[in-house]
Amino acid sequence: QVQLVESGGGLVQAGGSLRLSCAASGRSFGSYSMGWFRQAPGKEREFVAAITWSGGRPYYADSVKGRFTISRDNAKNTVYLQMNSLKPEDTAVYYCAVHIGGGSFYTDRSYNYWGQGTQVTVSS
Repeated sequence: QVQLVESGGGLVQAGGSLRLSCAASGRSFGSYSMGWFRQAPGKEREFVAAITWSGGRPYYADSVKGRFTISRDNAKNTVYLQMNSLKPEDTAVYYCAVHIGGGSFYTDRSYNYWGQGTQVTVSS
């Protein structure tokens, strides 16, 4: 069992930055790849970014490439999402999740444990 707690969300103006954190507890965090997803009101949950267990290769949705950076600190059991140049369309609840085993990083069906989410609101 893995427990995930996101933090760092809030209200920011367009062009601003936020850094989300996801603290994990439970089983060995360093063995798992991690992902961030988001869900805006009335929309389906969508992939944002993922990072392998070693932190060696990140994956990003096209909509956030060049603006968002995913990273992890296995010593702190934490994964981060640095979000720069935020846009109103980035407004959503952001979730971190644990990716165990195979399956695409881009689909939420490949993720086994989820946090409760943190709200990000970008004003224009």
